Amino acid sequence: MENHIYKKIEIVGTSETSSDDAVKNALSKASKSVKNLRWFEVTETRGLIGDNGTVDYWQVTVKIGFTMMD
Repeated sequence: MENHIYKKIEIVGTSETSSDDAVKNALSKASKSVKNLRWFEVTETRGLIGDNGTVDYWQVTVKIGFTMMD
């Protein structure tokens, strides 16, 4: 069994729809420039409250782990 070495990065995803979509947007963007993505963890969730008291915008901070290449 090979020993893997991992690195973590932290990014913030956004969405006007939901916190889940904010996570998906973050992972989609990260996958375009970082290879070997393996896992993520949500560390913060924030939202912008609109004038009518509803959530207008979501921000989700995620830590993403990936396997480092040889």
